[in-house]
Amino acid sequence: MATQIEPLDIVSAADDCANRAAEALAAMQRDDGHWVFELEADATIPAEFILLRHYLGEPRDPVIESKIGRYLRRIQADHGGWPLFNGGAFDVSATVKAYYALKMIGDDVDALHMVRARNAIRAAGGAEAANVFTRIQLALFGAGPWAAVPTLPVELILLPRWFPIHLSKMSYWARTVIVPLLVLGALKPVARNPSGVLVNELFTGKRVAPTSKAQDTKPGWTRFFNGLDVVLKVGEPLWPHRLRARAVAACVAFVTERLNGEDGLGAIYPAMANSVMMFDCLGYAEDHPDRAIARASVERLLVVGDDEAYCQPCVSPVWDTALAAHAMMEAGGDDACARADAALAWLKPLQVLDVKGDWANQRPNVRPGGWAFQYNNAHYPDLDDTAVVVMAMDRAKERSGTAYDEAVSRGVEWTVGLQSRDGGWGAFDADNSHHYLNNIPFADHGALLDPPTSDVSARCVSMLAQLGERDCPRMAAALGFLAEEQAADGSWFGRWGVNYIYGTWSVLCALNAAGIDHASPMVRGGVEWLVRTQNADGGWGEDCESYDLAYTGYTPAPSTASQTGWALLGLMAAGEVDHPAVERGVQYLMATQNAGGLWSQEAYTGGGFPRVFYLRYHGYPAYFPLWAVARYRNLKRSNSARVEVGM
Repeated sequence: MATQIEPLDIVSAADDCANRAAEALAAMQRDDGHWVFELEADATIPAEFILLRHYLGEPRDPVIESKIGRYLRRIQADHGGWPLFNGGAFDVSATVKAYYALKMIGDDVDALHMVRARNAIRAAGGAEAANVFTRIQLALFGAGPWAAVPTLPVELILLPRWFPIHLSKMSYWARTVIVPLLVLGALKPVARNPSGVLVNELFTGKRVAPTSKAQDTKPGWTRFFNGLDVVLKVGEPLWPHRLRARAVAACVAFVTERLNGEDGLGAIYPAMANSVMMFDCLGYAEDHPDRAIARASVERLLVVGDDEAYCQPCVSPVWDTALAAHAMMEAGGDDACARADAALAWLKPLQVLDVKGDWANQRPNVRPGGWAFQYNNAHYPDLDDTAVVVMAMDRAKERSGTAYDEAVSRGVEWTVGLQSRDGGWGAFDADNSHHYLNNIPFADHGALLDPPTSDVSARCVSMLAQLGERDCPRMAAALGFLAEEQAADGSWFGRWGVNYIYGTWSVLCALNAAGIDHASPMVRGGVEWLVRTQNADGGWGEDCESYDLAYTGYTPAPSTASQTGWALLGLMAAGEVDHPAVERGVQYLMATQNAGGLWSQEAYTGGGFPRVFYLRYHGYPAYFPLWAVARYRNLKRSNSARVEVGM
């Protein structure tokens, strides 16, 4: 690490660090004003992309296949398999898919990397131990039995909303993934698979029941739903054909309404790929407009480099652009602020004002007004993006006088309308808390629901408080929710970022914006937890194992630039700009800034679905450290301990 900077020089050094980072971030802005960075998941998405092309029997693309093959081989771990995040433990489902994709590409099953993967899979119980979505993938290729897949009858889509198991009671991502799967499960098509590649060698011949990764399963509910699955399997052949045809038609109607142009169904890879396979098994020609655009949407997720390629789970332009705009406004100066203004001008027309999405099932009288995460996903805007965009617009208005009043007003109106009964906010829906559904066998991934969380709720509180709303019943309810969510050690869970560092940063910012006394026990608990978890090098780090159901407290992990940025922003929001921990954190960021002005980070610090799916946001080490260092400089120069904005 570089030599420590003397305290008298730290503010000027922070100024230099922030200026170089702002210049580097500015150079990455697109000509139309937005930023978008790569969004990387684990091996499953690029593996599924390979399998999709072979499922459809498309002409092989040796260039793309070889590049994805190199990517998959590079990220294979020392344990022989593929983890869910960089440096993570062996995951049988990810490894089965990666192995199958590499074999499909043409890798020799006797090659060392394939032998190591195969041995690791069989030692973990074989392909039989894979999760439900992997079992479906295998069944679609005739490489595994449909009997091992829990039954979700396609007629589910025809049930009334009051029925205990209903699509509207599931999260947006589950909904969009499941609906085309209902058709595939009913028709049970078999992949074209021109090469005839199977993976019989991965099976041990022993039955393994799906293991749930949900946090709140109950033995009674589990037994009930397992019994129901047995009944459904016996009765499935007896369903009336006319009813089944009506259900399939309803699924197709659901999908086509939400195809979302070349941004795809739900704008997420699993739903997009499933929609393509659904159209294919229903006999849609390759040039049919619906099938063609669904297939094109998948291709747009590819990241192709000189030597490697992979497929993203989705893209994050609204999130990246809004956060980068905040960082640039914090950096200050004419150029940085002009770039933030260009970013907000790009964001403004992406506000969804004319589509009542699925969220309206629960809140039919609320007008639309949110922003989605992706370029276009009108049926599924989210509260987190909306709050961050609104706060950036409000902040810019105060500085530049630009008129964002109508956009801000509609964003606030929509956000307020989606507050849940417990005072918190989920990401996409209100009151999506039907926890008994986590017990159904199909939900072994534990990500079927979208209940209120500390991080999203904190962002909404920050937005409302920044706009001047404090003493009112809905704010009291929201602050009560955050108080209930605080862990005994003082931290808050981070649903969409890894993990307690992310959650604690988010809530401390909200409490500051809401005017909560920095000396309050709730604030002090968060501050003390952050100070206690700082690494010896001055940074902060936490890995995805913190989502383990057996979590008993913070476990040290190597420092990362983005998590250090979160911790610093949280501490400064709590009035701790002069705390020694803050100075050490700023020193860490200045010492690890690279020659290009930014920071390197291989760690996965984004939360897709706890215990199942994690994300590496390539933009996080670009804007969060800049934001933190610039804020430190600004507060030290102003001799103020109070942050005046919600983030």
